[in-house]
Parts: sequence; C-alpha cells; structure tokens
Amino acid sequence: MVEFELNGVARRVDMPADTPLLWVIRDGLGLPGTKFGCGMGLCGACTIHLDGQPIRSCAIPLAAAAGRRLTTIEGLGAGPAISDLHPAQQAWIEGSVAHCGYCESGQIMAAAALIDANDDPSDAEIDSALSGNLCRCGTYPRIRAAVRRAAELKRGGETVVQSFDPNVAIAPVGGLRA
Repeated sequence: MVEFELNGVARRVDMPADTPLLWVIRDGLGLPGTKFGCGMGLCGACTIHLDGQPIRSCAIPLAAAAGRRLTTIEGLGAGPAISDLHPAQQAWIEGSVAHCGYCESGQIMAAAALIDANDDPSDAEIDSALSGNLCRCGTYPRIRAAVRRAAELKRGGETVVQSFDPNVAIAPVGGLRA
C-alpha cells in the first residue's frame, strides 16, 4: 500500500510498487489527462509534477511517490471555471495552441513548472524547460508564445482569457526567431 497526495487529495493505492505512476494515475485512479507516449520518459506526454517538479510518470515507479505530492493536468487549476485555471492552461486556450492535443497536457505541465519557478523566462529558458516535450504536429512557435503569455498572466495576476488573435499567438511583435 502506497500513500501520497494527488491533486490535493490524500490517496492510498494498492498496486505493485514498481508500477509506473502513469498507469497508477490513468488505470488505477481513472485520470486520463496524463498521456502515454513512448513509455521510456523521452517524449514528455506523461509529464506530471512530483513535489512541484516536472517528471515523466511513465518512468517513475509508484514507490517513488510514497509520502509525496503529485499534480496532474486535472489538478493544475483551482477549479472548473476558466478564471480558476493555471496561467499555462489559460494561455493554451487563448492561443489555440493544441493541434492534435496529444502532447498538450505534458507541455502544459512542463510550462507550468517553469513559470511557477520563473515568471519571466527567456526564450532559451523556455526552450530548455520544454526540450524534452515533443510535439508531433510541430506547434512549437505557438507553444513558446503560450509560455510567454502564461508568464505574463502570472506576473500580472490577470485571470481572464482574452480573445484569440492568431497573428499574436503565432507571430509575436517582431516575428518569430529562428
């Protein structure tokens, strides 16, 4: 029996200690937002937070969660209203970032960890923090713009999603950098 906190709720799970957290979360606890991508911790689709730090849940065993605090995409925001969402979630909606959406929860979790630690990241810091999260659709310019916007929302305390302007979300003032 392993006990931990998941999305602010104490949990007790009776599964083998070597079960990857991804399967504990998805199959054992019924939270489908964390995605299976590669099963080796290389693509980032399964990113969650362990004590506030992004980890690849497919490569971390249940035993590592004992007594720890886990957060999934379902627990990132404070509630169901758009104003309750984490700034990263708000920015993803505002910028219509997702294309197929498969990498989305992992990208958002990595972005949230970054801006929670640094609310004014440089492009290099954004690229570094999200470098292990792959997007097969290639929406990296939108992802970077959304992380910038999320940081802006975090700094300003703004919680209302603005209307989407694809020219701003895709090509910020001054254009995209190579």
